[in-house]
Amino acid sequence: MTGLNDASSSAIAPETETPLLFGRVLDGRGGARPIEWQEARDWSPAAPGEVLWLHLCRNRSGVQAWLEEALGVPEPTAELLVSDATRPRAFRENQTLVATLRGINFNPGAQPEDMISMQVWSDGNRLITLRRHPLQTPREIVALLDRGHGPPDAGATITLLAELLITRMSQSIVDMNQALDELEELDPEDHAEEMLNRISVIRRNCLALKRHMGPQHEALEQISRDAPAWFEDHDRREIAESIARLRRYLDDIDISKESALVLQDELRARSLASSEHATYMLTIVAGIFLPLSFLTGLLGINVGGMPGMDDPRAFWTVVALCAAVLTGLLLLFRRLRWL
Repeated sequence: MTGLNDASSSAIAPETETPLLFGRVLDGRGGARPIEWQEARDWSPAAPGEVLWLHLCRNRSGVQAWLEEALGVPEPTAELLVSDATRPRAFRENQTLVATLRGINFNPGAQPEDMISMQVWSDGNRLITLRRHPLQTPREIVALLDRGHGPPDAGATITLLAELLITRMSQSIVDMNQALDELEELDPEDHAEEMLNRISVIRRNCLALKRHMGPQHEALEQISRDAPAWFEDHDRREIAESIARLRRYLDDIDISKESALVLQDELRARSLASSEHATYMLTIVAGIFLPLSFLTGLLGINVGGMPGMDDPRAFWTVVALCAAVLTGLLLLFRRLRWL
């Protein structure tokens, strides 16, 4: 899946100067105007309904100090917002909402189980989102705002962020299910090892997604239950829809994991059956030729007095005897249903 990266916006300050990746002032009607870091640091609403949204790189210097001094964020909360503690969670702090959410990493070279965390802080008038690695979801919302079709306030922006983060899960689930369908079409006799390797990767992806996205379900429920008053009722309903969608995706992950397990067990069972059949056939062959080897070995010893040494018909007599023994063994094994 492609998307904009964090270096593509004209409103972004140079990487070495500020922690600001982009800033927008929402006008309350779905549109927004860009804002630079210097203006954003001392921003205050110029009109009713305006909301400041700043998307910051949390590992740049000065972010924690600015959060504490300019926004009055308590030190423990500021440390959480800039830390690498990425487990999804959400809590209310007076009239502010603090959350950590996760999204799937679609950056080049990343695996589906690689997750990117995004910290969120909002008091209703200001929305601060922080990340360390590039994340596409905020860029999609900025594009909507720049076209005048974005969220009108902080609550709607948080809701849309959560919705898009969850929606992106569906692509990974679809990819895994498509890979399972392709594996079912392969011939196990020719691609057994390749199939087992790919199934193991799918199972690991399922486990990683379930482990990472399960706590996000709890975080969204916490937002829905305990968000401040500025988080409006329709935002809570949208969050509830996102929670239901996430629950369905988690169920789909379980189904994909079980499907991979069933396919893996089937491949292993076929491999074991093939191995057992080969061992069985080797045992039958050994059982047939063991008496013949004993007979020829006995007649081939270089000891005086062996019968038939001077008889020109002795060789063919031995051949006939071996053929009779072979025929008798084949009839015996068939009677015993070993063949």
